Amino acid sequence: MNTRSERPPLADPDLRRSWLFIGGTPGAAALDATLACGADVVIVDLEDFTPPPRRPEARAGLATLLARLRAAGAITAVRVNAPGHADADADLAAAMNADTDIVSLPMADRAETVAALCAGIGAHEARLGRAAGGTELLPVCETARGVADVRRLAAASPRVRAALLGAEDLAADLCAERTPEGIELAHARQRFVLDARAACIEPIDAPCTFADPALAEAEARHARRLGYRCKALVRPEHVAPVHGALTPSADELNQAGAMVAAFEAARARGEDRALHEGLWVEVPTWRAALRLVERARRLGIMD
Repeated sequence: MNTRSERPPLADPDLRRSWLFIGGTPGAAALDATLACGADVVIVDLEDFTPPPRRPEARAGLATLLARLRAAGAITAVRVNAPGHADADADLAAAMNADTDIVSLPMADRAETVAALCAGIGAHEARLGRAAGGTELLPVCETARGVADVRRLAAASPRVRAALLGAEDLAADLCAERTPEGIELAHARQRFVLDARAACIEPIDAPCTFADPALAEAEARHARRLGYRCKALVRPEHVAPVHGALTPSADELNQAGAMVAAFEAARARGEDRALHEGLWVEVPTWRAALRLVERARRLGIMD
């Protein structure tokens, strides 16, 4: 098993388009699907996705599971039970012993809980002789308070580089009816991306918990229009359509390149903006086009 120091640096949070949840004891078919799906991050969930009687088994096999996920090219995360839970200490020890890249905190809604978990991570890093601060912390904001207080959660530790918006638990906490259209999460989605950007962390859109891959793709395209660049998932067959929605297409890149060229030519002539295919390209539009091209470069889909 390769050590953290032998592995390449983690991709920046905005390049981790897909965050796939799996249980701690996946069956052979589920694991094969996970290994083959190409998810950017796989979150092994020792909380909701692993029944309490199976958690000892999941913890015992965690190092082997994470090693297989890493060999398939995934960044690894482990969602532990929160500080104060009967399984919290054992979960965190197993996650750190297995050398997870990221520890995920469920039902994150208090900065004090984030700080307590970060202190525990730091103690394990010292015990294992690892660089302090090398393990990230991912809050999962799945309550009204967690969504409302994401800025405080982000400020609690520099380990927090991203935060994930919940779906089912959040809808339940809001006393909302869960629907495929997702209108019950509309305000939370918009508020979450705004507050996460204000906190300088990457927002991760809520998972599509319905089976239809076309619905997952539609959600991802809607989330992208809101400003999300990453999405949580609970089904491996959703990875490909979500990646398609969150990755710049050839047509988009051609359009962005044309907008950049038109604007820069106009500026060279001393003009303040350029008219391109009926759209006035101004400085903010030019910057957005440059950002799209740069994202494609960082994703490795163009030079």
